[in-house]
Amino acid sequence: MENLLAAVERIDPLTVSGRVAAVSGLLIEARGGLTRLAVGARASIVRASDQPLPCEVVGFREDVALLMPFGQVQGVAPGAEIRIASDAASVRPTLAWRGRVVDAFGDPIDGKGPLPQGPAPYLLRAAPPPAHARGRVGERLDLGVRAMNVFTTCCRGQRLGVFAGSGVGKSVLLSMLAREASCDAVVVGLIGERGREVREFVEETLGEAGLRRAVVVVATSDEPALKRRQAAYLTLAVAEYLRDQDLQVLCLMDSVTRFAMAQREIGLAAGEPPTTKGYTPTVFTELPKLLERAGPGPVRPDGAEAGAITGLFTVLVDGDDHNEPIADAVRGILDGHIVMDRGIAERGRFPAINVLRSISRTMPACQTPAERVITADARKALAAFANMEELIRIGAYRSGADPELDRAIRLNPGLEAFLAQDKQEVTSLDEGFVRLQALLAEGAAA
Repeated sequence: MENLLAAVERIDPLTVSGRVAAVSGLLIEARGGLTRLAVGARASIVRASDQPLPCEVVGFREDVALLMPFGQVQGVAPGAEIRIASDAASVRPTLAWRGRVVDAFGDPIDGKGPLPQGPAPYLLRAAPPPAHARGRVGERLDLGVRAMNVFTTCCRGQRLGVFAGSGVGKSVLLSMLAREASCDAVVVGLIGERGREVREFVEETLGEAGLRRAVVVVATSDEPALKRRQAAYLTLAVAEYLRDQDLQVLCLMDSVTRFAMAQREIGLAAGEPPTTKGYTPTVFTELPKLLERAGPGPVRPDGAEAGAITGLFTVLVDGDDHNEPIADAVRGILDGHIVMDRGIAERGRFPAINVLRSISRTMPACQTPAERVITADARKALAAFANMEELIRIGAYRSGADPELDRAIRLNPGLEAFLAQDKQEVTSLDEGFVRLQALLAEGAAA
């Protein structure tokens, strides 16, 4: 009954329409109904031989509205009727969405039947909570991956970027986090993912245990730019709903770079000037609006602990260049970054995290004094070995010349084994520090 009442309330007695004036590539020009149109407004184009084509207003040119479609433009004819939606794009999630796979519109694509609709709408393009009204990051979060737990300790409500080139293992790392992180719910956004890899990620990489508490939002690389961008917005909207149910939410998005590429495609079609590497100005406007939606929720009036969204966003670095425009912009927005190194992956150590180049901005405050000593000692040994690695491997370093380096050489096999972790293996946060302390003690005794 609640769903029926909500559907009745959404009915608009006033129907406003326009007409297709021209089609240029993926851009549709419309006339009429301008009083009800604004950038971001939704409309649908009537097609004689197919279903109505959903569109979004992306700009205006004099007295013409510029629309981009969520599907293929085949069948759109000059003068075709454009029916303008009255309400902003929104979604109505419920707790029953956990364990399901949906598309950019929130429609199920996993063959498990229809999804129940919640009573309250959540805007796809909602504003982040006001800075003065949201809480601070919470207690430490056990991610289950010891390299991250120890060297980039994360707190509830923190946002981290995972920076990696293609084929370095970031999808496997995300699946480990989705299965093992200590949280109540997981929202996974696969933005611009390869079509053949979606089922593989859901059924094998994520697995039944990971899917049970997760909502997976999918927009594959062959879908229009608007759908890829909307999938990112939907991912955050679902995470915000779960956060408002006082749940601790882990939001995983793969990848922010493909969201930026979709926004670039939309901006160029609307006539925006290209700037750095062809990215349009709105790309760098939309990135903080999207990423700032993750984090601690608004402070509750009674002071009780509210839900939070811990975000891990992957960045697909172009040509392994970690200073390219999107990587540089995202690194400045988030609360830390995890760098995955192709050289480490080629050596066969997974996850291929370069802990010396990775940082969590909640450290060292989120570690105890004893843990800070352990982490600093391990970093010192790793850095000493990395600085002299080439000389050590070609045999140019003579043992005994530097006691610190000698210790780093003894510790290196153990540290490499500590940083390596099978995707089915789980190590708790406290256990990680205990194991690392024992390893360092063995090196000192030797």
